[in-house]
Amino acid sequence: MADTHSVKLTEDEIGILVDALEADMDGYVEAAKEARGNNRREDVETFTEAAQRILKLKTRLEELIEE
Repeated sequence: MADTHSVKLTEDEIGILVDALEADMDGYVEAAKEARGNNRREDVETFTEAAQRILKLKTRLEELIEE
């Protein structure tokens, strides 16, 4: 398991991170679509995995705001 770190953030700062992650994730989703269209399976897998990992982190951060 990776090391963990604690960082104190305001809800606004978390919101900024969520927005940035969403934009980044959208880029990976689009890259996966493009790779799929060009039949580049390895790239599809890489970009899809990146998007899924970003989504997981984004969801965790959103849960902090909802509490």
